[in-house]
Amino acid sequence: MQEWSEKRLLDYHGCHEKGFSGNATEGMEVLLSLALAAGKIVADWEGAAVEGNFAGDRVDCYIRCSMKSAFTNILENGLDDVDSVIVDRDHDPGVMLMQLARDTEQLAIFERRNFSPVLRRWHPAPVAVAAVTLHGCFGVVLRQYLAKVNILTEELVRVLHSASRLEKALAQMTAEDAADCDDGRAKAVVGDMEPYEVETVVMGLLKTWMDDKLMLGRDCILRAKDTESWIPKSKAEPFAGSAMELMKLARATVDEFAEIPASAKDEVVQDLVDGLETIFQDYISFVASCGSKQSYLPPLPPLTRCNQDSGFFRLWKRAALPSCQAPEGSPRGGGSHHIPRPSISRGTQRLYVRLNTLHYVLTHVQSLDQSLATSSSSRFDRARAAAQSAVSAVAEVAAHRLIFLDSRHSFYQGLYAGSVADARIRPALRLLKQNLSFLVSVLADRAQPVAVREVMRASFEAFLMVLLAGGNERSFARADHATVDEDFGSLKRAFCTCGEGLVPRTWSRARPRTAEAVIDLMARSTEYLIDAFGVATCESIGAGVGAGGGGDDDDNDYRDTPVPPTTRQWHPATRTRSSGCCATATTRPPTSS
Repeated sequence: MQEWSEKRLLDYHGCHEKGFSGNATEGMEVLLSLALAAGKIVADWEGAAVEGNFAGDRVDCYIRCSMKSAFTNILENGLDDVDSVIVDRDHDPGVMLMQLARDTEQLAIFERRNFSPVLRRWHPAPVAVAAVTLHGCFGVVLRQYLAKVNILTEELVRVLHSASRLEKALAQMTAEDAADCDDGRAKAVVGDMEPYEVETVVMGLLKTWMDDKLMLGRDCILRAKDTESWIPKSKAEPFAGSAMELMKLARATVDEFAEIPASAKDEVVQDLVDGLETIFQDYISFVASCGSKQSYLPPLPPLTRCNQDSGFFRLWKRAALPSCQAPEGSPRGGGSHHIPRPSISRGTQRLYVRLNTLHYVLTHVQSLDQSLATSSSSRFDRARAAAQSAVSAVAEVAAHRLIFLDSRHSFYQGLYAGSVADARIRPALRLLKQNLSFLVSVLADRAQPVAVREVMRASFEAFLMVLLAGGNERSFARADHATVDEDFGSLKRAFCTCGEGLVPRTWSRARPRTAEAVIDLMARSTEYLIDAFGVATCESIGAGVGAGGGGDDDDNDYRDTPVPPTTRQWHPATRTRSSGCCATATTRPPTSS
């Protein structure tokens, strides 16, 4: 009798779901009374000690076993349905899990409505036991499914949302049932519900996905550092191939992240931005690692007090003539018939590719920023600032290489060498215009203004170095002022006409002021230069006294006056000191009267 009754109670859903006359619970109370009475008689007959609530423990066992059996039947029926249509379409297990979650919730509701009122006579919290059991059964299937996935897809998110809804429904049933019961066992049943931790699972998958995507970006940079040759793919794409690969990866990552329908992604979006920004900054640093302009500046000539017409100077120049001869094709020795050819070297062209690459990266970073930015803030601020700084640095290096290396024969080494009248700036200007035309043709539109402005800045610097630190092969007289001023005017016009809007008029007027002030000194008399030098010296002495806190001996102040430094920061005071002291070989000292 005990075996017969318990066999039916251990799967009372299967035996009593339809019941008699359509009543699902008809006969359940009689069957439970019979099974519990028979079990008590058997236990007493066998002499087994019965501890605690015998009836409650047996009903707890009936509920758990029957719920597990009913859940297994639902799971097997769902698998059969999937197998029956697998020929027609490829069903993902996620579809079955979402249906299983809905069926499990319906099973719990059916249990609470039909069987729990009967079972409550012997158990204080039958609904809580049934809900906790179903929660554990579904959790086993869910964890098996999650163990096989390693990427957060839209279907996986729907599965996790279904599991979350089921968990909330079962937890509410359990809490309501335990609240109506004063028995401590009901409270213990609530503690048996182990959470699915859906948000934790989503967060873990999100971070794993992000780590994989960021690793692809880092690998791309490592390959670029080993293989990038700075040769553009085509004229239509004048930037490095590694930049295109990196930006495609970044765009794909951002697009995939935007398609993830998970609320948890709002918590990790900043982690994604920080990771991408670190990769962008690393790549920008790699692109900008092309040296500095100091590598292309010529060394300053040695200081001398020799007059250009002295016998020692003529003897030194005669001895050094073989090594100082201008190379073949150099504009020295007369520039009126010299026809220059484009002089942009491969190295300079690669610098232009770097410049295009930085603007390409900057443009795409701004686009990604718009995709991820909120209404109140923007992303990738540090990457944009790093790219803009790198653009200026690379443009400066490229300009100094173009002027001081590629164009050195016609500009710094050739301009005014030997004679101002015979080595004017016209050949250098023809070459400069050709180089500017080439520059504009190979650079992207957004990269052209900064590149042209840096070339203009480097050209003015080279012109000043010719005047102030041009070496022993140059000498200037007061009568050369008009020629030099005319040449400098031609140099300014070359940049104003090289392209519409590349060099703003306000910028082109402000930048040459230093050079114009230095050139203006050439028209001044020796007396003016001596007076100006005296003023500059007094100002220097005053600055030294102020810095040293004063002193009792004025002679010490004069003896401690430093020699004007050669800082390459040319300005009229530099020219005044050079002319007044006769300390550099770039300016002919005034003749004695």
